[in-house]
Amino acid sequence: MDYRKVQFFLSAARHGNLTEAAVALDISQPALSKSIKALEKSLGVRLLERGRFGVSPTPFGQALLQHGQVMEAEMRHAIGEIEALKGAQRGHVVMGCGPTEANRLLPLALQKLGLAHPEIKVTVLYGLNEALMPWVKQGDIDFALSSVPARASDPELTHEQLCTDSASVVARSGHPLDGRPAITPAMLGQYPWILPRERELERLAFDDFFLSQDMTPPAAQIETTSTVLMKSLVMQSDALTFIPRELIYWEALAGQLKALPVPGAQWARIMGMTRRRKGSVSPSGKRLMQIIKTCAQEHF
Repeated sequence: MDYRKVQFFLSAARHGNLTEAAVALDISQPALSKSIKALEKSLGVRLLERGRFGVSPTPFGQALLQHGQVMEAEMRHAIGEIEALKGAQRGHVVMGCGPTEANRLLPLALQKLGLAHPEIKVTVLYGLNEALMPWVKQGDIDFALSSVPARASDPELTHEQLCTDSASVVARSGHPLDGRPAITPAMLGQYPWILPRERELERLAFDDFFLSQDMTPPAAQIETTSTVLMKSLVMQSDALTFIPRELIYWEALAGQLKALPVPGAQWARIMGMTRRRKGSVSPSGKRLMQIIKTCAQEHF
């Protein structure tokens, strides 16, 4: 199978539009169409459905897309390793990062990487684990820096634990509950809540806390995957949220947000790195992973 033709197909599938994919690849649209048709002919199946508004992968195309992305990641790693063997230090790392880790740990690591290896390019894709884990498995990213389970449950993934953070009830400074020596679950129920969606780990821990007190968990006034929105709403109102303390590190230093002392409402989470069990990591990726580990040891 011609790898170049696979790359062209991947670009078309991602863009959903042959013209846009051709521009990104710096080739003509007819040349791109010809390449994809040749690939379809060699495989004996239709890979893309053509429509008025663009193209989309067929079931056969979805299969090639999934495996082709892994091929693409492995090729990127191979090129990086060849460059390293030639004595070059340049490389390109594509990683994923969760909101908490993007707040302090990753910026510290990227600053250190930039000083030691300014020629290494890093692309960071931001998201929650529900997006990050599939990206790792499909080869879209080399590894993810996010929360990891205490015990691995997916045979395709391997996790490396770095440090532990805790989630707490968070309010704005000057909130009516700010300064209270003992805050009860009943007090918390009097205020609106801005919370992660129900399937998120923090939300499950939040619900478990109230259930352990024989109380129905407060309903979320607003559910969101945006931690920026959570913090902004809490800073501008009497609403409360339940998020990792590391996520409010800078706001706490600035006196804008604070974790409330609610007995039993703390939840420990493990920060770590996740990669494909059978996948390789480029020399540049290994350097960044090692720097992240060093920063976690030094600062957390």
